Amino acid sequence: MTPEVMKMLTIGLIAAVGFFGPALALGLIGFSAMQSLGRNPEARGAILTNMILIGALAEAIGIYVLIVCIILSMVVK
Repeated sequence: MTPEVMKMLTIGLIAAVGFFGPALALGLIGFSAMQSLGRNPEARGAILTNMILIGALAEAIGIYVLIVCIILSMVVK
């Protein structure tokens, strides 16, 4: 294997592991929000606001992983 192939395989592995956390977090956030709405529909506003806020924070981690992968693909030789 050439160093270029090893670099791309490593970046792919980093992306796979790094994106797994935010994907799992967003799924759990949606699941919990739907359960909460099913139990207490009157609290829709507060639940939705908190769900969007926490979802954005979880998604930020995925964006950080993407930036690291792009930097590694351009910098590492």
